[in-house]
Amino acid sequence: MAAALMILGCASNVGKSWIATALCRLLLRKGYRVAPFKAQNMSNNAAPARTASGGWGEIGRAQAAQAAAAGLTPHVDMNPLLLKPTGVMGSQVVLLGESLGNMAAIDYRQRLPEWQAQVHAAYDRLASAYDIIVLEGAGSPAEINLKSRDIVNMSMARYAIDSARSAGSLGSALLVGDIERGGVFASMYGTLALLSEAERSLFSGTIINRFRGDPRLLTPGPQMFEDLSGVPVRGVIPLRSDIQIDNEDSQDLTSASLVGAIDICAIRLPTVSNFTDLDALETLPGVTVRYVRRLEDIGNPDLLILPGAKDTLSDLRWMRGRGLDAGVLAAAARGIPVLGLCGGFQILGRSLSDPGGTGGSSGTIAGLSLLDVETRFSPDKQVCDVSGTTRGGWLLPAGLAVSGYEIHQGRTPAGAAPMLSLDAADGAICGLVAGTYLHGFLDSGPVRSALVDALRKRKALPPLPDDVEDLAQFRDRQYDAAADLLEEHLDLSGLLP
Repeated sequence: MAAALMILGCASNVGKSWIATALCRLLLRKGYRVAPFKAQNMSNNAAPARTASGGWGEIGRAQAAQAAAAGLTPHVDMNPLLLKPTGVMGSQVVLLGESLGNMAAIDYRQRLPEWQAQVHAAYDRLASAYDIIVLEGAGSPAEINLKSRDIVNMSMARYAIDSARSAGSLGSALLVGDIERGGVFASMYGTLALLSEAERSLFSGTIINRFRGDPRLLTPGPQMFEDLSGVPVRGVIPLRSDIQIDNEDSQDLTSASLVGAIDICAIRLPTVSNFTDLDALETLPGVTVRYVRRLEDIGNPDLLILPGAKDTLSDLRWMRGRGLDAGVLAAAARGIPVLGLCGGFQILGRSLSDPGGTGGSSGTIAGLSLLDVETRFSPDKQVCDVSGTTRGGWLLPAGLAVSGYEIHQGRTPAGAAPMLSLDAADGAICGLVAGTYLHGFLDSGPVRSALVDALRKRKALPPLPDDVEDLAQFRDRQYDAAADLLEEHLDLSGLLP
């Protein structure tokens, strides 16, 4: 049975995923067979993962990044339950990589006992195959109104840590607080205070995350905190915004404060999904990405992107309510290149039809008609890795190798001028407007370079240097940098086998 090391946080977005990812790389470098695990995730930022049968399912992007940091191919056991919000009251439920359809929160709660057994079984399979499992919680473990239905925080901590300890291995939890929010000692102490004595006994330390300046300025806070809580501060992690690891949630999306030589504008859709597609562009010099929600903020970018969306029909209605549809049409009319990715591709077509509401909202709605394609939704979800080549006719020359993944329920037969050649023709092109279902194709250095060079040429700027790396190499360096930071600032003594 593997050792269990669980990362819990005082709140959402305190850096749990970041620290868990760094731990996966650090433990891999120390020679451990390490795997990530998150019992339940709520995110529209998903990634393909292998299933027990060797096929494809989907898990949260954060666990896919943690798997990569651990040197592994993502597997659905690493995130057995994924909730993909389709509105305020409901989500699409993905169990062990397979969609069970959309459910209201009340219906989901009734099935939690059934799913918890499958979550524990998934954990047991991982724990039997690896030396250490790095578990991640969700939000706060001290939400007292939710604890009776909790399957991802303290109930999972108890299960994993008790299983490890009963098998003679090690099991511990670490609590992360974000000092940038202020009140870090109070938030950590309050979180522990709201837990039972048995739950508090699972914690072997706390982590103060995102600290700026000299950590000696905290003295004597850490010792006072340990005296009060009985739980030591095991690390003060400096803020390193230069280390870029894939974001899990759209709440983490930020726009560049200064516009670079190449200005890329993305529509910030309400159910934006797989937005990490755009991260690749921001790694290039002089390229900035802005996310906008208002018509007046579109401006005159060098490229306008409609990213993925979980509930495409609802997001298109939202665009129309804000006049953003007219903004996209006006930009295209001015000769600004437009790119639609997955849900954004669907929006650019003539129509979208989802009679059963499998994508979230039901109905048939006219698209922006910038591409000569139509989309119809079905319960069958397309999830797979795929590769192919560009076909030319847009800003990308023909013959460039592309690879990535597809996750979508809409079916959009390729138009007369497809964008890519994959297993079949994919996407569509009409002048400077293009769309595709292929997520991650911009991860390729040559593809990314060709696109940005085409944009630079339109502004009479010289091309980029010839050494643009693939995003996989960039991410690998980020995992190592994050691991270096934890190795220097986090005390793991007594926590590892």
